[in-house]
Amino acid sequence: MAENKFELVVCIVNAGFSQMVMQAARNAGAKGGTILHARGSANPEAEEFFNIEIQPDKEMLLLLVPGTIKDAVLRAVYKVSGTGTDAAGIAFSLPVSRTTTIKE
Repeated sequence: MAENKFELVVCIVNAGFSQMVMQAARNAGAKGGTILHARGSANPEAEEFFNIEIQPDKEMLLLLVPGTIKDAVLRAVYKVSGTGTDAAGIAFSLPVSRTTTIKE
């Protein structure tokens, strides 16, 4: 199976940790990303499953990266913000089937 040219890495962390995560992603080769303020909701079963206390205030990072560095970026952001850290983050990637640029 051919590797996608681009992947969208999504990282959701407790509020206040996004700059640290973005720096880790940059150190792994990402050029930048978008940070969105978010609000999480979960039931007690989800907290037990992930073994974390879910805080409602979140930050979500969206990183469009070449498929060749996706694994390195995921490892880097998880190292600084995984479930065992104060950031209590989760990271995953989604394949990007098409990209385009906007020109005026």
